[in-house]
Amino acid sequence: MKNDIHNLFVDELQDMLSAENQIVQALPEYVKAAESSDLKDAFNHHLQETKNQVQRLEKIFKMLKIQPQGETCEAMEGLIKEAKEVLSNYSVSPVRDAAMISKAQRIEHYEISAYGTLRTFAKELDYGDIADLLKESENEEANADKKLTKIAEGGLLTSGINRKANKSSR
Repeated sequence: MKNDIHNLFVDELQDMLSAENQIVQALPEYVKAAESSDLKDAFNHHLQETKNQVQRLEKIFKMLKIQPQGETCEAMEGLIKEAKEVLSNYSVSPVRDAAMISKAQRIEHYEISAYGTLRTFAKELDYGDIADLLKESENEEANADKKLTKIAEGGLLTSGINRKANKSSR
């Protein structure tokens, strides 16, 4: 039975690698489904970031001299399943874009939390270079979440997806 922080760290890294790989597979469908060009751009940009995050995680495994196992992140599997249900439950509209943002932000929050925990473990284990790589991914996730919020709420001169969704549902 495993009972040390290093093994926990490795298990969590494997879970995150699975999560990011699942997101790489799911995001193209969201890019295609988004009605808003800003939302399409945000999803497309984050797809590229997510591919880089997978590479970062693979680099971390190499630094640790560990071969990642083929585990499946069941939490991400569930979040992605919920996100995909939006595409079949809502027709193309600002309402569907708002629902997509809602589901995408749940995924972002999961990732922010996971990367923060991994970074804390890396610091505890005195893996400074690894902690820096994890912080980079954590920052990207936080920025993606902020971008989604901005798209949902709009800016000074434009109304956001949420306002458009409210108008279209009347």
